[in-house]
Amino acid sequence: MACANFVKLNSASSSWIGQKSPFGQRSQGSSTRRVSFSIRANSYTDELVQTAKSIASPGRGILAIDESNATCGKRLASIGLDNTETNRQAYRQLLLTTPGLGEYISGAILFEETLYQSTTGGKKFVDCLLDENIVPGIKVDKGLVPLPGSNNESWCQGLDGLASRSAEYYKQGARFAKWRTVVSIPCGPSALAVKEAAWGLARYAAISQFGMLVGIFPSKNRLAFIVTKLSSPDKARLHQFLDNGLVPIVEPEILLDGDHPIDRTLEVAEKVWAEVFYYLAENNVVFEGILLKPSMVTPGAEHKEKASPDTIAKYTLTMLKRRVPPAVPGIMFLSGGQSEVQATLNLNAMNQTPNPWHVSFSYARALQNTVLKTWQGRPENVEAAQKSLLVRAKANSLAQLGRYSAEGENEEAKKGMFVKGYTY
Repeated sequence: MACANFVKLNSASSSWIGQKSPFGQRSQGSSTRRVSFSIRANSYTDELVQTAKSIASPGRGILAIDESNATCGKRLASIGLDNTETNRQAYRQLLLTTPGLGEYISGAILFEETLYQSTTGGKKFVDCLLDENIVPGIKVDKGLVPLPGSNNESWCQGLDGLASRSAEYYKQGARFAKWRTVVSIPCGPSALAVKEAAWGLARYAAISQFGMLVGIFPSKNRLAFIVTKLSSPDKARLHQFLDNGLVPIVEPEILLDGDHPIDRTLEVAEKVWAEVFYYLAENNVVFEGILLKPSMVTPGAEHKEKASPDTIAKYTLTMLKRRVPPAVPGIMFLSGGQSEVQATLNLNAMNQTPNPWHVSFSYARALQNTVLKTWQGRPENVEAAQKSLLVRAKANSLAQLGRYSAEGENEEAKKGMFVKGYTY
């Protein structure tokens, strides 16, 4: 069968940069190009674009609760709770069932365990989000491991099996995905680490949007050539492999570690994002159907001089305007170990003038720190903890609109949360 042969031929291919196709040279005629674009137009493109726009809606941002079980355990330990599935479920239930959360939150990134969990009352967490008009998302990477040949740097694993996992996540209700890789300034960064980060993000983004076969064959023309040889039934079956329909969040996090000045961060950020968008284009990723999750451009955490929100906004927006096409609908910043108030002030400063994209937040600790300390694992504190979540969510909603003021913020919200090697 033609479709089966297509997969078999492909099994020997590689995703390494620059490797030649086993199929050799073929005609680049206009008919081939039309077939390729027809496939994509008939897939999930419209849904991807609509999902991205929905998440990047005025006054709303993303709640990131996709911590691994180990990381979630560290947070629970900070309030004296054991790292058990029951305790993780209780905490995530507190967050995801907060009444009125959808007024300020447009998307929630979940860990795989959470995507398949329900409340103690039996309601799926996914349905809790949908009832608040919040789009469910899913963390799809498999974590960081040492990068051989680098300067003690890391690369992110998880491409193997990503297509099939993404298809299952879509069936469970997820409509966007997140893949986090990191770049360390004190470690260089090396050209190898930057290229690996950019290439991995691009492959992930292509697979998230269009599935198994597009994920394996990055060239539109080569894929289209094969499609022209398929029968109509095989073309229909091909769509089942092509379509995953998850909006990819692209996150090359530049870690805060180091004593470097803000100009060095800007230099590295521009290099990283240039590589990322080059490989996104090489992999035919639809820019209108992605979201970005960058670090703000700040000095290193150990630098002697701290930057003001206006300075951070100036440097960050300069980098974005130099590197990010206006076709991208949303920039959803990570908080980067800043205090809750710092992260909100910086976001507010970036929204004092119009931007080509929706500039918002995808915060974890900068939304949850006060919530966790208010809850303390006690059922009688759930309502108070949910109210504290709404306070932080509303503050960042106002910051997205450029209307936030730190007046009246409590001291707890002003405390920093930097952890070396992890800024999330």
